[in-house]
Amino acid sequence: MSALTIQDVRKSYGAVDILKGINIHIEAGEFLILVGPSGCGKSTLLSMIAGLDVPTSGAIRLGERDITHLPSKDRDIAMVFQSYALYPNMNVAQNIAFALEMRKVPKPQRDAAVQRVSEMLQIGHLLDRKPGQLSGGQRQRVAMGRALARDPKLFLFDEPLSNLDAKLRVEMRAEIKRLHQRTQTTTVYVTHDQVEAMTLGDRIAVMKDGQVQQFGTPDDIYSRPATRFVAEFIGSPAMNLVTAQRQGQALSAHGLALPLNGFQQAALGQAGEVLYGIRPEHLQLSAAGAVDTAGSLPGTLAMLEPTGPETYALVDTPLGTLTARVPGTVAQKVGEAVSLAWAADAAHLFDAKMEQRLA
Repeated sequence: MSALTIQDVRKSYGAVDILKGINIHIEAGEFLILVGPSGCGKSTLLSMIAGLDVPTSGAIRLGERDITHLPSKDRDIAMVFQSYALYPNMNVAQNIAFALEMRKVPKPQRDAAVQRVSEMLQIGHLLDRKPGQLSGGQRQRVAMGRALARDPKLFLFDEPLSNLDAKLRVEMRAEIKRLHQRTQTTTVYVTHDQVEAMTLGDRIAVMKDGQVQQFGTPDDIYSRPATRFVAEFIGSPAMNLVTAQRQGQALSAHGLALPLNGFQQAALGQAGEVLYGIRPEHLQLSAAGAVDTAGSLPGTLAMLEPTGPETYALVDTPLGTLTARVPGTVAQKVGEAVSLAWAADAAHLFDAKMEQRLA
């Protein structure tokens, strides 16, 4: 196992800056997620870690070695691609063993490695099949087996589950997590799926426009988003955000006072306009008048989106349309008057101009 350090990595193509100074460090054995929308630079960064591209400036270190300009074959890494990249003319066993064969590993050791990873991935019964005879999930297991057989210092995953259906994605996500728990190999995983990011990663780097917006644990990212972008990108449904005006140590929007605790009041500082955020699960939905508290907000139930164990309720209020995530089914009907309530401790505050976290 080796730690991975990415120090002030930049990448430009002519006058276009793709990466604008990336700084990330993960300890040996950690699972890092690079997450963000298409075009944010996460795959470019992964390519540089893999040695498929070279930074314009900056350094990448694996353990004590500077691998910034080292050829891919000398980096002791293994990569799992989105497209699986299996050799169609080889069977499963040959695909798994191919990289070892290229490294002149003796056949008994290659056979032992194939046996070990096939048992780990439960694909022992598929060793004689060609890739064309496998399902998508089976092909992904073979691609992972090929990487595991090498026992590298670093695993790289480039959106490996994006070609699978929803059920297989859930199964393979759990499989990848189990594999990491067994091998404890340092891993970098690229995805645009926030669910994969939150469930797999020890730490997450949320990227936008070639920059890391926030780097931290899943709990840090979700509970204390550093910017408006992180707050809206991580979490489904997205965080509700309302533009509010500062009045002394209070906030109001559309003439309504918004609940704040003492810490949030102190954090307001000299901010003028503030973005006031509430996660959908922190909104309590009830019939109009059922909750008699100063923090209740009147509204009209505009839409219901049942998902089974939960329901997303869209409510038209004086603050705009807010989304509440409530357990089970909703007793109220669309068009009925309802109330929303929340605790001040659940609020997130961002500077409206800089879009940075205040509290």
